Amino acid sequence: MAVPSPAPATPAASPLFLREHEVRRGVELLFFGYTRLTRSIDEGLAEHGLGRAHHRALYFIARQPDLTISELLKILAITKQSLGRVLNDLSARNLVETRSGSADRRQKLLRLTDEGKAFEAQLFEALRTSLATAYAAAGQESVTGFWRVLEGLIPVEDRAMVAALQKDV
Repeated sequence: MAVPSPAPATPAASPLFLREHEVRRGVELLFFGYTRLTRSIDEGLAEHGLGRAHHRALYFIARQPDLTISELLKILAITKQSLGRVLNDLSARNLVETRSGSADRRQKLLRLTDEGKAFEAQLFEALRTSLATAYAAAGQESVTGFWRVLEGLIPVEDRAMVAALQKDV
């Protein structure tokens, strides 16, 4: 991958970086950055008649095969009804399969089908490309700082759930 030319110099935060206009700048950068990042996958999702909620489910099921429905509900922080619609759509498109747990037959375990794995990998590649380009332009220290800020937004009680996703890294 070619290293992109440096982005225009980002103004440094002032020593009083918690002033309202600087907090607003951070909110705006998060909003616009997330919007542009997700745009890179919207077309692929739309081709399958899917949206971003479907992508979030695919992403986390790919990260943790045999994820339970209750675990996915906690990760996504959506209602059971909303998740039901998403999973029905994904199952109907042969992207996700559900099976019963071995210890508790009532437990529903979620796993991507081969088609689901290929589709999620395609979506992830678009995200990876966008993030890798931005990371390379920002540099290692900036990436670490960005991660720290994002981690700071996660409630303490949810941090173990997020850290568990890093177990295979």
